[in-house]
Amino acid sequence: MSIENLTLSRRTLVAGCAAAAALAGCGKKEEAAPASTSSADSKEPLTIGIVQLVEHEALDAAVRGIVDGLAERGWKDGEKIKFDRQNAQADQSNLHNIAARFASEKAALVFAVATPAAQAVASVVKNTPILATAVTDFASAKLVKSNEAPGGMVTGVSDIGPIAEQLQLLTELVPQAKRVGTIYNSSEVNSTYQVDILKEAAKPLGIEIVEATVSNVNDIQQAVVSIRDKVDALYLPTDNVIASAVPALMKVVEPAKLVTVAGERGMTRAGCLGSISIDYYELGKLTGHMGADVLEGKAKPAEMPVQRQKEGKRVFNLRTAEAIGFKIPAKLLEGAETFK
Repeated sequence: MSIENLTLSRRTLVAGCAAAAALAGCGKKEEAAPASTSSADSKEPLTIGIVQLVEHEALDAAVRGIVDGLAERGWKDGEKIKFDRQNAQADQSNLHNIAARFASEKAALVFAVATPAAQAVASVVKNTPILATAVTDFASAKLVKSNEAPGGMVTGVSDIGPIAEQLQLLTELVPQAKRVGTIYNSSEVNSTYQVDILKEAAKPLGIEIVEATVSNVNDIQQAVVSIRDKVDALYLPTDNVIASAVPALMKVVEPAKLVTVAGERGMTRAGCLGSISIDYYELGKLTGHMGADVLEGKAKPAEMPVQRQKEGKRVFNLRTAEAIGFKIPAKLLEGAETFK
């Protein structure tokens, strides 16, 4: 081979190697190009859904508790998480639309506040952990296999109150009571569950429970009128329809001078005479901590027993006592929380 031909061959070889190197380099660059930011820097906040059935003091307090409970564990809105907070305004179609929204946006976790809200979310959102609160009995609401071993994607904190103790309080306020009225929404499983407990608690006391049911707030006045002259006192469970309309209800009850014991503190503040109440803010905080356990991979809903607050506190509305001309016994006021 001549020197000229050898030089030409070398040039051809070098050019070919350069081309091959360039092609190989392009392939590597496309396959393993570094991200513009680290995975920690580029990670978007997790979406956390919160759906509240309706506005009233107890549910509002539960939502505040959820937010604060998460924050206590380092899960603050706008940092590692972002809240999508929704209120269904007691409308069933709204609940299902909200649940569908959470499913479509692939929320990392959903908090459902009140039994109907939890049922709606559980029926639509299938592969996302659901933490519910303000649910009276998870098993009766068919949200879990059992309260001790939920076995699915739903768990949370029950708001079942000390119903027998609440009825005992009523008898201490009205010792002569033989017939006690109760008003509730019969389509809310949490309400019917409480009334069943109330009836059982009334039997050994020789008290008859007189029921009136409603389907919405527009039925309340008629329900009160239908029983107020037939009963010695009134007991109201933690029913969402009733709780959202206590001031309107009391406008009908007060002229009848009926002592009204409620299922929780917010209803007492709104106008009922008294209660032995659990704290919905604390229920919410407990639910928030359970949610943090799920987010941190420490627990799964299927293995997290439903929790509850076991002790309540006496609360009284002194303004209502004055309005109906009733004197609360001093021994009951000792250590109680009062509203004026």
